[in-house]
Amino acid sequence: MRFVAKRCGVCFNPPSLVVIYVEKDTNKVRKRVIPVRNFCRTSDCCLVAEGLKNHPRHEDYLERVPQIQLERLLVILRDHLHGFTLKHSLASLQVDPDEDLNKLGDEALALKKNRMDEVFEKNRTRNGDPNFVYDLEVDFGKRAKEKCSWDEDSDNGF
Repeated sequence: MRFVAKRCGVCFNPPSLVVIYVEKDTNKVRKRVIPVRNFCRTSDCCLVAEGLKNHPRHEDYLERVPQIQLERLLVILRDHLHGFTLKHSLASLQVDPDEDLNKLGDEALALKKNRMDEVFEKNRTRNGDPNFVYDLEVDFGKRAKEKCSWDEDSDNGF
């Protein structure tokens, strides 16, 4: 591990990943542009990210970059090929609590689940954390019971 990646980004024309890294031997900051070859609107971002991480020319630079981060950058790149704006691409990567995940495709669902896992791990408290409380009980307050028309009808028979 001679290189430590500090920042990653995308370049839209030509489609490529940009990695800012530090060379450990000389302690110099450098930039590497990694072309994403044969990338089109229908490319599978997961497979492309995995291929880039395992490519012999790029694996040293992308070793410390998480796979999910590469996938997100490639989704932004793919959305750009579809004609979407950067704002739209970033919004699609966020998890909306009111969104129906049953209506998403497999790849979009996998991205949303990975994002939810990241947020969960970031907010999770473990045994060694300073604000960890064993057997924490939280009162979310009492909500008024909502009336449903089918509830009223079914009470008569019982």
